[in-house]
Amino acid sequence: MKKDKKSYRQVQIKNKKARFEFHLSDKFIAGLVLTGTEIKSIRLGKVNLQDAYAVFDRGELWVQGMHISPYEQGSHYNHEPTRRRKLLLNKHELKKLAKISKDSGVTIIPTRLFVNDKGLAKLEIAVARGKKLYDKRQDIRKKDEQREISRTRF
Repeated sequence: MKKDKKSYRQVQIKNKKARFEFHLSDKFIAGLVLTGTEIKSIRLGKVNLQDAYAVFDRGELWVQGMHISPYEQGSHYNHEPTRRRKLLLNKHELKKLAKISKDSGVTIIPTRLFVNDKGLAKLEIAVARGKKLYDKRQDIRKKDEQREISRTRF
């Protein structure tokens, strides 16, 4: 009898404010270097991506400001919630991101955190430019119009 792969609960943590605050262009999927009980907290969905951003340090990409809550059943080996974590990308993607991020007004932000079929945590990052106030107002107006259209259909 063939063993089934261990099915992991689908974890989809999204940065909902990212689309409202920024114009997103290029997207990449990166692995995360995690320690100790961080993956257990991620599988429980106890992650906050709101203030997170990625920076380059000595040719490596690091995510800062991502809050992973301490694991409740963890002991004194529990992790620090807001430590910076290394992102795993191949050299070609790192060079492309480094070239793009040198432009002024451009930042790299995480948009989604998920656990893949193998049980590994992956972070979707995007190259982002900040929106102006009038762009945000237009987005709110479009969302309101779509809501009104969906109400009138039913």
